[in-house]
Amino acid sequence: MNNKGKGLLALLGVAAGAFAFWKYKNMTPQEKQNLKAKATETGNRIKEKAGEVQDTLSEKYDQLKNASKREANDITP
Repeated sequence: MNNKGKGLLALLGVAAGAFAFWKYKNMTPQEKQNLKAKATETGNRIKEKAGEVQDTLSEKYDQLKNASKREANDITP
């Protein structure tokens, strides 16, 4: 991507950030509270799913490690 494209992309990013800031500043306290609650809930769901993925990967790693040990034991005389 050339510099002109990167500059335009950066300008769009700054504009989106400014719009989001303006929008947040004009929200009612109840709307701000709802937004914060939604962000917290989403963060908690992401953490929960990440933990599940980590557990699944650990189980698969242990299964593969044990399988490779069994194979190695079968090969050695």
